[in-house]
Amino acid sequence: MTRRRVPIRNAFLVAGTLLIMFCVAAHAAPEKKDRTQGRLLLGKVLDQQDNPVVNAVVYLTNTRTHAVKTYIVGQDGTYRFPGLSPAADYEVYAQHDRGKSDTKSVSQFEDRSQVYIDLRINTR
Repeated sequence: MTRRRVPIRNAFLVAGTLLIMFCVAAHAAPEKKDRTQGRLLLGKVLDQQDNPVVNAVVYLTNTRTHAVKTYIVGQDGTYRFPGLSPAADYEVYAQHDRGKSDTKSVSQFEDRSQVYIDLRINTR
């Protein structure tokens, strides 16, 4: 019984073809992104008279990872943090010059997809 040797070039050709097929198949299958996943935290930064506090900085902290995101509010005082993990707790507060709001919590046990929190800064 004689064994037939496959030339090494053919082996590389077959391996390369399989690799290309795998990459094309992996790339062709679109990644499913469920945009309904994730929460939206939004609200306004206000002073004691309910006026927007322009250029206040809102700090959002993931209490599990301690990652911090910031948002600088505009003329209308609004902020928004989209795509938050529904499986994490967050703390949010605002700061402007020397004034700071109370820290508010967003619990993972809240089942709302949108959480609205106004932050009040004492701007005296």
